[in-house]
Amino acid sequence: MTAGLTTHVLDTSREGPAEGVEVTLYRLEDDHRERVAAATTNHDGRVDEPLLDADEMETGTFELVFDVGTYYREGPAESSFLDEVPVRFLIDDPTEHYHVPLLLSPGGYTTYRGS
Repeated sequence: MTAGLTTHVLDTSREGPAEGVEVTLYRLEDDHRERVAAATTNHDGRVDEPLLDADEMETGTFELVFDVGTYYREGPAESSFLDEVPVRFLIDDPTEHYHVPLLLSPGGYTTYRGS
């Protein structure tokens, strides 16, 4: 797989993809947070394009913020314990592919480095 950064969101309470979750990617440096990319998950729970493609990859600390509160209020549930889910991670080898999935329910979440 080519270098880049991708994500997808699965709603475990619905046992399927989470469509319509807004995802924002930030690069963190010292006390500064710079917005790098934003996307919305499609019918398969994935963003249509990589958040970073091979030529945009660089080492550093990044944060994906998933707007799950809006997803649940406007979709499968009237409320959610969660509002935004931040996932902070390191890119230490920009020649690799990084996949950061989110497994979601109204009351909790988990994430991992996928393939």
